[in-house]
Amino acid sequence: MKKVIVSVFIFISLFMTVTSKAQIQNQTIDEDIEIPETMIWSIDSLLNDWKTQKYLDLQKDCQTAKDNPFFPDSIYNHRLSRIPSIMEMPYNSVVRSFIDLYSVRLRQQVAIMLSSTNFYIPIFEEALDAYNLPLELKYLPIIESALNPTAVSRAGATGLWQFMLSTGKEYGLETNSLVDDRRDPIKATWSAARYLKDLYEIYHDWNLVIAAYNCGPGNINKAIRRAGGESDYWEIYNYLPKETRGYVPAFIAANYIMTYYCDHNICPIESTLPVVSDTVIVNKEIHFDQISSICNIDKEELRSLNPQYKRDIIPGNTKPYALRLPHYTIPTYIENQDSIYNYKRDEYFTNRKKVEAKQKPKAPTSRTTYYKIKNGDTLSTIARKHGVSVSKLKQWNGLKNNNIRAGKTLKIIK
Repeated sequence: MKKVIVSVFIFISLFMTVTSKAQIQNQTIDEDIEIPETMIWSIDSLLNDWKTQKYLDLQKDCQTAKDNPFFPDSIYNHRLSRIPSIMEMPYNSVVRSFIDLYSVRLRQQVAIMLSSTNFYIPIFEEALDAYNLPLELKYLPIIESALNPTAVSRAGATGLWQFMLSTGKEYGLETNSLVDDRRDPIKATWSAARYLKDLYEIYHDWNLVIAAYNCGPGNINKAIRRAGGESDYWEIYNYLPKETRGYVPAFIAANYIMTYYCDHNICPIESTLPVVSDTVIVNKEIHFDQISSICNIDKEELRSLNPQYKRDIIPGNTKPYALRLPHYTIPTYIENQDSIYNYKRDEYFTNRKKVEAKQKPKAPTSRTTYYKIKNGDTLSTIARKHGVSVSKLKQWNGLKNNNIRAGKTLKIIK
């Protein structure tokens, strides 16, 4: 009898676990919340990145399981409380729904991003630490760009930290037809750290800070007013734009999944560290194809190391710009600078420096002379002698007929 009871109990427990698991995996985000754009991007946006193709071994599967284990709410709550953080990371059903998105639907993306952190997290941590900001913010670009430095949102936000053009310029990020510093991982990170610090000086609450980073301080201030002056993110939650309602929970979920991925059977894709790189200063206009050909560097690697140059052109003739190169190619570059600058220059730079505007042909200038009529002259003989027509002679001199008188003067225009 005991064996039967135990068997029934085990069966019911397994049934409840499988049912709960199915419910979680089929769970959808509340329609009043808009999922951050990066969470619905195709995985191709990650796989097409040169660094991913070069340094992640996509063929070596570390046996990431397809199934996501079921955990009760108490486990999630406990795990979040154990993350060493000065930022508040509470647990609720909204946070749970985003954890489920990462741990179920976005498992492969998480595996790639875990490996991509080798490229960018050290940059993030250095800038955040320099400004005495919480290091948990290093996972903000996961929500912003899925760690894609050339990502562009529907609204035009660009780069790892998804700066809008105006905000980027306000924080020193140059943007023109050839250069977009929002795509520069290092410059954009330091600008983002300054921006986050400025937002904290306004709100003194990290959840409001990252909410303001998403939708702008104006929308946060509006939500605070509508909530009667409440200044807690969860109190003003329903007054926020739809995307921002999902933004903070997605950020908490990102911190969770990047910390507890192993518990969800997610394995980082095997990766190797990128080669060491350094910068040289460019003082002339130069094209990536020139550098690639003379220094024997893959053009895609140049683009990956220098994503801020949108057209593969460094406009060093306007001001000095930094060029990042693999360290082993820098001696070759320095020794061959003149050859690089001159290589197929007319082919890569076709814009003319000086052009003469075509002038309208000048109308021939006329000269007026006067002829004194002699005996025997007629209008026909005078016109033939001066290469003009009789009608013109009559027009110039106001004659109504062909009668002329010797001694008079005729005006002739040539």
